[in-house]
Amino acid sequence: MVELVSERAAAPRTLPALWWSADLTTRDGCVFHVRPASPADEPALAEFFEHVDKEDLRFRFLSAIHKVGHDQLRALVTVDHEHIENFLAFDPATGRIVATAMLAADESLTRAEVAVAIRADFKRRGISWTLLDHVAAFARAKGIATLESIESRDNHQAIELERERGWIASACPGDPASMMLRMTLSA
Repeated sequence: MVELVSERAAAPRTLPALWWSADLTTRDGCVFHVRPASPADEPALAEFFEHVDKEDLRFRFLSAIHKVGHDQLRALVTVDHEHIENFLAFDPATGRIVATAMLAADESLTRAEVAVAIRADFKRRGISWTLLDHVAAFARAKGIATLESIESRDNHQAIELERERGWIASACPGDPASMMLRMTLSA
C-alpha cells in the first residue's frame, strides 16, 4: 500500500503532481518507479505501446486499434494534473515504461475513471495491483470518492484484478459488451 506523507494531506487538491513520484514494490518484490507523465514522455510512451499485447490495446482503448497514434499519445502526456493524471511506471534497470495508469476525474473531483495498460513482458508481477493502489491513494488524497473502470466483458484478467482489489462489478448502462467496475474510496 502507498503511504502518504502527512504534510501532503493538508491540501491534497492543490498538491504538485510530482509529489506523487515514488519507488514502489509489489507484493512479489518487483520494484518500479512511478511518476506523472509529461509531454517529454511521448516518444517513450509510443515505444511502450509497441510492447503491449494487441488484445490489451483493445481493452485499454475499448476499440480495435493496432497502433497508438500521435493524438492519443499527446492526450496521455498533456494533462492538467488537476482533473486528469497519467502515471507512468518505469523499470529501474532499463528506464523503460512498463505500465501506465490514467485517472480522469469529473469537474467536481468526486468521481474518476481509471484505465491501466502494462507491457506484455511485465505482466503477472503485481505491477498493475500496486499501480492501481497508487492511483487510488492519489484519488483519495484529492477527495475523489468513487473510482470507475469500464471493461470489456472479455477482459477477464482486469475484471478479476479489480474485484480482488475490492471493486464492485455491474452492467454498463447502454453497452452490453462492457462492465462497469466501481470502488468507493474511504476517507
